[in-house]
Amino acid sequence: MEYATAFIVLACLFGFFMAWGVGANDVANAMGTSVGSRALTVRQAIVIAAIFEFAGAYLAGGQVTETIRKGMIDASMVAQTPELLVYGMLAALLAAGVWLLVASRLGWPVSTTHSIVGAIVGFAAVGLGGNAVNWGKVGSIVASWVVSPALSGMIAFFIFRSIQNLILDTDEPLTNAKRYVPGYMFLVGFVVALVTLLKGLKHIGLHTSTGQNYLIATAVGVVLMLIGVAAIRRLKFDPGADRDFHYTNVEKVFGVLMMATACAMAFAHGSNDVANAVGPLAAVVGIVESGGQVAQKSAMPTWILLLGGAGIVIGLMTYGTRVMATVGSGITELTPSRGFAATIAAATTVVLASGTGLPISTTHTLVGGVLGVGLARGISALNLNVIGTIVISWIITLPAGAFLAIVFYFTLMGLFG
Repeated sequence: MEYATAFIVLACLFGFFMAWGVGANDVANAMGTSVGSRALTVRQAIVIAAIFEFAGAYLAGGQVTETIRKGMIDASMVAQTPELLVYGMLAALLAAGVWLLVASRLGWPVSTTHSIVGAIVGFAAVGLGGNAVNWGKVGSIVASWVVSPALSGMIAFFIFRSIQNLILDTDEPLTNAKRYVPGYMFLVGFVVALVTLLKGLKHIGLHTSTGQNYLIATAVGVVLMLIGVAAIRRLKFDPGADRDFHYTNVEKVFGVLMMATACAMAFAHGSNDVANAVGPLAAVVGIVESGGQVAQKSAMPTWILLLGGAGIVIGLMTYGTRVMATVGSGITELTPSRGFAATIAAATTVVLASGTGLPISTTHTLVGGVLGVGLARGISALNLNVIGTIVISWIITLPAGAFLAIVFYFTLMGLFG
């Protein structure tokens, strides 16, 4: 294939740029609840994200990558002209990366999933014809954009109500926090471990039975619970601190829990959203290495997942603070207990979706979770202006990705074609 080396080099550069955008925008909002609730400093959030995002992308990122790469476009339509698919996937990566840079600059928590889906649909509809787009698949993804924030908001609402009933609205909130928080930590470990085992680890050669999965997930939950108990015992409580804010000491206990949920959220996010950056990259590499064959199925090379994971971490470290501020303090005032409910709801929704191969938007699930927690305290607890801006930025993202991809697609055709 002519220009084979050039295509692979460009795919790696654009894929890394797109992964950088995922880190700057999406990971920043995944960590925003932890930073906004003051459970973690920005530096601690970056370290946790670096480790767990990378692990999620590498260990559990295979399943969703399939949907972005192959599900969106009918491969048989481009069997005779594979170079068109190469131009398109390169254009989609560059378009999504540019849009994420703009959004991160403005502090908008947009969806990286929307960006790449919009870009792929845009170039395919214009460059290959409307028939090349798998509109059924696109429809199910669009539906998930409504379902995911609603589901996450609902889970967050009920989790926070349980915290209110069991801990905050009782006569001895601190005693009850010490009693019940380890149970919530078990839940975090169990949910994330179970879904990772059920859906994520096939491509690294780990095959376990359903019974084994439940046993391992239970063990992970118990270990996390014991770590939580030990961490809570080491906390120093100041009875005088509760004078200004009745729950200061209780929120300290939830701070420990927030550390665990931040790790879970980062892992869940890495497993779901690395696909946005490496799916199109894998498609380009697959076509070039096979000499122009457009395969329906091809293995995901390890180095591509590593490149995606590295890009995500560097994006967060270099440019993530603006979006963190929007999610962490812009929508509603967060404390560790509220942040926990929002984050565990989002992580649960993301890992469930990651398991079914649906590329849902982590941004939407997280904002949905934060909204659910705000609603549990009454509508007045929400900043409706910020929410309005966020919703508008979500609506613009699809057409923006599509438009940029079309421009870059014809530019690349002009250069190489």
